[in-house]
Amino acid sequence: MTVGVIMLAHTALDRASTVARYFAQNGCPVMIHCDKSTPLEDYENFVRSLSGVKLVSFVDRVRVDWGTWTLVSATLKASEALLEKHPEVQHVMLASGSCLPLRPVSELRDYLAQHPKTDFIESVTTRDVRWTIGGLDEERFHLRFPFSWKRHRRFFDRYVALQRRIGFRRKIPRGLIPHLGSQWWCLTRSTLTSILEGPRRAEFDTYFKRVWIPDESYFQTLVRYYGRDVESRSLTLSKFDFHGKPHVFYDDHLQLLRNSDCFMVRKVWPNANRLYREFLRPAASRKPAADPNPGKIERVFAQSRLLRHQGRRGLYMTSRFPCQAVSNRLTAAPYSVFQGFTDIFEDFEGWLARVAGGHAHGHLFAPEGAEFSAGATTVKGGLTSDAGLRDHNPKSFLTNLLWNLRGERQSFQFSPRDNQAILRFIADDPNAQLSVITGTWALPLFHAGLDAEEARKKAAYLQRVEASQLEILQSPHCHARVRIWSLTDFLNAPADHLQLLTGDLGLRSQRQLTEIPRLKNLEGFDDFLINLRNAGMQIQLLGTFPQEMALRQFHSKDPQQVAAK
Repeated sequence: MTVGVIMLAHTALDRASTVARYFAQNGCPVMIHCDKSTPLEDYENFVRSLSGVKLVSFVDRVRVDWGTWTLVSATLKASEALLEKHPEVQHVMLASGSCLPLRPVSELRDYLAQHPKTDFIESVTTRDVRWTIGGLDEERFHLRFPFSWKRHRRFFDRYVALQRRIGFRRKIPRGLIPHLGSQWWCLTRSTLTSILEGPRRAEFDTYFKRVWIPDESYFQTLVRYYGRDVESRSLTLSKFDFHGKPHVFYDDHLQLLRNSDCFMVRKVWPNANRLYREFLRPAASRKPAADPNPGKIERVFAQSRLLRHQGRRGLYMTSRFPCQAVSNRLTAAPYSVFQGFTDIFEDFEGWLARVAGGHAHGHLFAPEGAEFSAGATTVKGGLTSDAGLRDHNPKSFLTNLLWNLRGERQSFQFSPRDNQAILRFIADDPNAQLSVITGTWALPLFHAGLDAEEARKKAAYLQRVEASQLEILQSPHCHARVRIWSLTDFLNAPADHLQLLTGDLGLRSQRQLTEIPRLKNLEGFDDFLINLRNAGMQIQLLGTFPQEMALRQFHSKDPQQVAAK
């Protein structure tokens, strides 16, 4: 069984020369067509590099334009020349200059000897299978396409629109059922001869000259017309991405290509030295004979297409943002946001780190800069605490932090004093868990010892900010998990509320807490609230204090005992 190879080359001619020599040295005649648009000097060097190889020949060049008849014309010329010059050839395989054999030629020869009358060509009807990606299916056969889609896009689009508007419809030649498929086929000599010498060739060629991308339909359709034993699959592995463009294979795809069991692959990066070295080295059979089965690696390509379409959840980068239409997870991992806890408790971040683990940051969006855990000024990924860099894009700051430190639970503090630009993003994120104690903005003012008027102005501003926060967090459009207490409600049973929060974190055992952070000294806070009211401020978000005396009684007890109560 002799196998002939038709090679269509236009770039990376040194690699095409290497592959052509490999086939010829293994007894396969090779007929090469080189695109006429390839510079003459490059073409002459290409011919010269193969001048001493007896089984390699060149056919007259034509200028090939993507999506037009020219590619089919070049293939037909090379097919005629190959069959005429090499009558011993029984199967013909079509390849490109970027194709690479994956299995020894001896295995290909033996495989075709077992299927002497079988044509291997992907061939499906448009009404049964949606084969194309972002292109025309049935219309490519019913409309006329005299203009190049790449070089004359405006004329192409206008002419298609005109034909649609007037209802133009071409007549398909009698007896033909249009089929589509990959152009990389392996046909028997008898079938290819029937295509080349058939009595209706002129009729068929005239029709397909005005079909769009005829290299995906000419042989695929005519093989169904002339062939007797057709297997609708290719012996060449070729995969396409989300946009319908061919995958390019690199050195790190070596094991993947081995597992496919295909005889050829397209398309290989010209600088994939390891692939060329490994697959072109002289060798006996590398593995037991097997049918080509690209389905074995389909899972990898399916995952690749999914990642290309959706992006990786929570990864924000210049080349791919997560597709929010597919997934509403805006960040890479769950995280917790605490508001008001550092105002009530001493060393709350340290306690949280001990109890829940992970990174317990301070106020990441504080006006002075990000307060990373353990007082760090930079964290993994090169994120800096600089407020100007952070506030240039708060969303990217947070998403990058969560991506870079994924695997460990992240938590941070928030307050009305911080940059509020990030809050709506957090509220939209199902990964976020917010625990908010309202009214705690008054505690730093109380400890600051400000005069009544200045304290009233700042308190009024912070209360307005917190009211805006609550509108966002209590909106039906909020996807984050939110718990809200007033200051009074939380202080009534702080240990119970802390126990509930640690259970929500779910990082460690939810056993009864044996340690809670120490409450800050609140003695005199009731007098401070009275002074704010007397200064003209209506306090709304702290909760309802029954009487100032009740608050004094609360402060007369040891804070730790109250917390444990």
